[in-house]
Amino acid sequence: QVQLVESGGGLVQAGGSLKLSCAASGRTFSSYAMGWFRQAPGKERDFVAAITSSDGITYYAQSVKGRSTISRDNAKNTVYLQMNSLKPEDTAVYYCAGRRGSSYYVSTYEYDYWGQGTQVTVSS
Repeated sequence: QVQLVESGGGLVQAGGSLKLSCAASGRTFSSYAMGWFRQAPGKERDFVAAITSSDGITYYAQSVKGRSTISRDNAKNTVYLQMNSLKPEDTAVYYCAGRRGSSYYVSTYEYDYWGQGTQVTVSS
């Protein structure tokens, strides 16, 4: 069992930056592929970014590519999402997710573990 806890959300003006963190429990974090998703009110949960377990290959949704960076620190059991040039349409609850695997994964059903989410609000 893996528990994920997100932090770092908040209110920011358009054009600003935020860095989200997701701390994982357990001793096998380095074997987990990780991802970030977001869900705006009344909408489905959408893929944002993913990173592979050991070699750190990343993949991004087109909507955030070039503005966001996913990274991980396996020694700290933590995955990060640095978001820059934020837009009002980035407003959502952001969730981190994890699963065992060597690839990156972009669909919600591919993940086994989820955090509780952290709210990101971007004002115009």
